[in-house]
Amino acid sequence: MRWSAGENGGVSDDRRSVDRPIDQSAIFVSPSGVRVRRGAEEDDAALLAIERVAWDASSGFPSYQETLQDTFFSRSGPDAHLVAEHEGAVVGYLRLQDKYPFPEGAGVLTINGLAVAQEARRLGVASALLEAATAEGLRRGARKISLHVHSTNTPARRLYERHGYVLEGTHPNEFLIEGNYISALDMAKTL
Repeated sequence: MRWSAGENGGVSDDRRSVDRPIDQSAIFVSPSGVRVRRGAEEDDAALLAIERVAWDASSGFPSYQETLQDTFFSRSGPDAHLVAEHEGAVVGYLRLQDKYPFPEGAGVLTINGLAVAQEARRLGVASALLEAATAEGLRRGARKISLHVHSTNTPARRLYERHGYVLEGTHPNEFLIEGNYISALDMAKTL
């Protein structure tokens, strides 16, 4: 399934939730009408379409595209995802998971991916997802949410800072992407 802008400038119908019986309450609704809810199996195709075009050398790993399968949820199930909708279309996701598998790390969550459909950028989708992640973290009793971001992804870094994330660490020259060394940044927000 591919995304495309419709003739009227809208998004293609393959992302619409018209026939999907998703009966989940919104975790967060932004002033611009972006609704964030928990993921559901029915989101698989729409999220896979976003995943196929969301990542490039500045934001992710180009080689990751080669690992994509025919299902978005092969990496982690719907319960690990917050899904954003705008005007009835799935337009983004945030993967929120426990950071550590042992009791001593309980209460620390991590964002293992945040992506927004290209057609939906600048609508506040990423901000709505981050607000929903904070609400979900508080609901779960978490004390902290962490994430990793490439040092070259300045727009994402600024977004995270606006939402209260602070730099906790830098891993210089962590990755070699398309011939350039890129540092990895650890950021976190205390709840």
